[in-house]
Amino acid sequence: QVQLVASGGGLVQAGSSLRLSCAASGRTFTDYIMGWFRQAPGKEREFVGLIIWNTGSTNYANSVKGRFTISRDNVKNTIYLQMNSLKPEDTAVYYCAVRAPGVTGFGSWGQGTQVTVSS
Repeated sequence: QVQLVASGGGLVQAGSSLRLSCAASGRTFTDYIMGWFRQAPGKEREFVGLIIWNTGSTNYANSVKGRFTISRDNVKNTIYLQMNSLKPEDTAVYYCAVRAPGVTGFGSWGQGTQVTVSS
Protein backbone atom coordinates (compact mmCIF):
# COMPACT_ATOMS: atom_id res chain seq x y z
CA GLN A 1 0.00 0.00 0.00
CA VAL A 2 1.33 3.38 -1.01
CA GLN A 3 1.99 5.82 1.81
CA LEU A 4 2.93 9.45 1.41
CA VAL A 5 4.11 11.63 4.26
CA ALA A 6 4.43 15.34 3.60
CA SER A 7 6.45 17.64 5.82
CA GLY A 8 8.28 20.95 5.90
CA GLY A 9 5.47 23.44 6.11
CA GLY A 10 5.55 26.47 8.36
CA LEU A 11 5.00 30.18 8.79
CA VAL A 12 7.25 32.43 6.73
CA GLN A 13 7.32 36.01 5.54
CA ALA A 14 6.61 37.03 1.98
CA GLY A 15 9.70 36.71 -0.18
CA SER A 16 11.06 33.81 1.84
CA SER A 17 11.75 30.26 0.77
CA LEU A 18 10.54 26.94 2.07
CA ARG A 19 11.15 23.34 1.04
CA LEU A 20 8.50 20.69 1.41
CA SER A 21 9.25 16.99 1.41
CA CYS A 22 7.10 14.01 0.56
CA ALA A 23 8.41 10.62 1.60
CA ALA A 24 6.88 7.79 -0.39
CA SER A 25 6.78 4.14 0.57
CA GLY A 26 4.97 0.93 -0.23
CA ARG A 27 6.37 0.21 -3.67
CA THR A 28 8.87 1.40 -6.23
CA PHE A 29 7.77 4.50 -8.09
CA THR A 30 9.86 4.26 -11.23
CA ASP A 31 6.90 4.53 -13.60
CA TYR A 32 4.80 6.83 -11.47
CA ILE A 33 3.98 10.51 -11.56
CA MET A 34 4.26 12.44 -8.32
CA GLY A 35 2.33 15.63 -7.86
CA TRP A 36 1.95 18.55 -5.53
CA PHE A 37 -1.41 20.20 -4.93
CA ARG A 38 -2.62 22.87 -2.55
CA GLN A 39 -5.85 24.01 -1.02
CA ALA A 40 -6.39 27.45 0.45
CA PRO A 41 -9.20 28.16 2.91
CA GLY A 42 -12.51 28.42 1.12
CA LYS A 43 -11.02 27.39 -2.21
CA GLU A 44 -10.86 24.23 -4.22
CA ARG A 45 -7.74 22.15 -4.33
CA GLU A 46 -5.47 23.21 -7.17
CA PHE A 47 -2.60 21.67 -9.05
CA VAL A 48 0.86 23.01 -8.24
CA GLY A 49 3.21 20.78 -10.20
CA LEU A 50 4.31 17.27 -10.98
CA ILE A 51 7.38 15.21 -11.67
CA ILE A 52 7.68 12.06 -13.73
CA TRP A 53 9.72 9.81 -11.51
CA ASN A 54 11.80 7.93 -14.06
CA THR A 55 12.70 10.91 -16.25
CA GLY A 56 12.66 13.78 -13.78
CA SER A 57 10.56 15.84 -16.17
CA THR A 58 8.44 18.45 -14.44
CA ASN A 59 5.39 20.56 -15.14
CA TYR A 60 4.06 23.51 -13.14
CA ALA A 61 0.99 25.63 -12.74
CA ASN A 62 1.41 29.10 -14.20
CA SER A 63 0.94 30.63 -10.77
CA VAL A 64 4.14 29.04 -9.45
CA LYS A 65 6.24 28.68 -12.58
CA GLY A 66 9.66 30.21 -12.09
CA ARG A 67 9.30 30.24 -8.29
CA PHE A 68 8.69 26.60 -7.37
CA THR A 69 10.84 23.61 -8.28
CA ILE A 70 10.07 19.92 -7.86
CA SER A 71 12.85 17.39 -7.53
CA ARG A 72 13.24 13.81 -6.41
CA ASP A 73 15.69 11.65 -4.54
CA ASN A 74 15.62 8.11 -5.87
CA VAL A 75 17.53 6.71 -2.91
CA LYS A 76 15.27 8.23 -0.29
CA ASN A 77 12.08 7.74 -2.34
CA THR A 78 11.28 11.35 -1.62
CA ILE A 79 10.14 14.29 -3.70
CA TYR A 80 10.67 17.91 -2.81
CA LEU A 81 8.90 21.16 -3.52
CA GLN A 82 11.31 24.07 -3.30
CA MET A 83 9.29 27.25 -2.97
CA ASN A 84 11.03 30.58 -3.48
CA SER A 85 9.75 34.15 -3.49
CA LEU A 86 6.72 33.08 -1.52
CA LYS A 87 3.62 35.27 -1.63
CA PRO A 88 0.68 35.52 0.78
CA GLU A 89 -1.48 33.91 -1.90
CA ASP A 90 0.68 30.79 -1.63
CA THR A 91 -0.83 30.19 1.80
CA ALA A 92 -2.51 26.79 1.73
CA VAL A 93 -2.31 23.20 2.85
CA TYR A 94 0.04 21.44 0.47
CA TYR A 95 -0.50 17.83 -0.49
CA CYS A 96 1.61 15.34 -2.37
CA ALA A 97 0.00 12.63 -4.44
CA VAL A 98 0.92 9.79 -6.73
CA ARG A 99 -0.50 8.71 -10.06
CA ALA A 100 0.02 5.18 -11.26
CA PRO A 101 0.90 4.37 -14.87
CA GLY A 102 -2.15 4.19 -17.12
CA VAL A 103 -4.38 5.81 -14.52
CA THR A 104 -6.02 9.17 -15.14
CA GLY A 105 -6.08 10.63 -11.66
CA PHE A 106 -3.91 10.79 -8.57
CA GLY A 107 -5.00 7.89 -6.40
CA SER A 108 -2.92 8.16 -3.24
CA TRP A 109 -2.52 11.29 -1.17
CA GLY A 110 -0.41 12.44 1.73
CA GLN A 111 -1.84 14.10 4.80
CA GLY A 112 -0.92 17.68 3.85
CA THR A 113 1.35 20.25 5.40
CA GLN A 114 0.36 23.84 6.17
CA VAL A 115 2.22 26.71 4.55
CA THR A 116 1.41 30.21 5.76
CA VAL A 117 3.00 33.25 4.15
CA SER A 118 2.61 36.53 5.99
CA SER A 119 2.77 39.88 4.26
